[in-house]
Amino acid sequence: MEYRRLGRSGLKVSELCLGTMTFGHGTDETTARRMVDRCLDAGVNFFDTADSYGNGQSETMLGKALTGNRGQAVVATKFFNPMGNGVNDSGMSRVHIMHAIEESLRRLSTDWVDIFYIHHVDVETPLEEMLHALDDLVRQGKIRYPACSNYEAWRLAKALGISDREKLSRFVCYQPQYSLVVRDIEQELVPLCIEEGLGIVPWSPLAGGFLAGKYAPGVHEVSGSRSEEGWNFPTDYFAPNADEILDTLLTSARELGCSAAELALRWISNRPAVSSVIFGARTTEHLESNLRAAELAVPKEIESALEAVSRPRLHYPRSLERLMVERRKNAISTRS
Repeated sequence: MEYRRLGRSGLKVSELCLGTMTFGHGTDETTARRMVDRCLDAGVNFFDTADSYGNGQSETMLGKALTGNRGQAVVATKFFNPMGNGVNDSGMSRVHIMHAIEESLRRLSTDWVDIFYIHHVDVETPLEEMLHALDDLVRQGKIRYPACSNYEAWRLAKALGISDREKLSRFVCYQPQYSLVVRDIEQELVPLCIEEGLGIVPWSPLAGGFLAGKYAPGVHEVSGSRSEEGWNFPTDYFAPNADEILDTLLTSARELGCSAAELALRWISNRPAVSSVIFGARTTEHLESNLRAAELAVPKEIESALEAVSRPRLHYPRSLERLMVERRKNAISTRS
């Protein structure tokens, strides 16, 4: 297992991070404990949850599973989603943040959270209010680092600017949706994270199971899978040629003698600025398959083939400016 710095911070996290959204929703307490123990044995030290997963069950089960091993683990949780019926039971107001951290600490049975993410965008609360509240939690020792998820590039840049100007603890990492079939963040957000020193921690690297190897191009319902339960892929975000990407992934995995899930995880793990990749599992069998991604070496020709078939179309103004360096060089006239 490789360990990487989380952005510019001194914190080192495993290249794979166990996502626990299934804890309490398909994964029972006994299985959750086995999964956490197996991850620790395999070198995984990074665990991701949120207060709203299972209405708090995920945090509770993760806290129990880490009993006796809390010091070895980097625990990330999130706030934003409604956790009650009150008008202040969601969002990023100071009131909700202060209440949310106390409840998360209680459920996790811990005195601190290593990474505390704002889960979604709250357009009704000033960024300054949230950032000052998070900075207070860092100073109180209740969180080690603030972070964010699902922010647009301009909003993330504005938040970082406020933190720098007012000398507040700044976001250490950014958690986006990112996979072979969802590469939108590469146009604006990846360059911003590289420039500002944020680690990228992708969620849904298997595109909700679409890239896990169970499905074939054009066949998106398989017996015994979540699709059979009426669960739908987040296809609104998928690239138009998602089935072609899946076909290339399956062919490449067969050539390498690995699972599609292993290859998809390894590919996204190798992308610029990625500190760790969040993977989920409902069973220990799924877990073992995903853990093998850490050991996979991907030949350059396969990595290039996956890059080519999944490369997103550039939008303006990036599409206009991308060749500007070459255009400037070609405009220079030389004399002998």
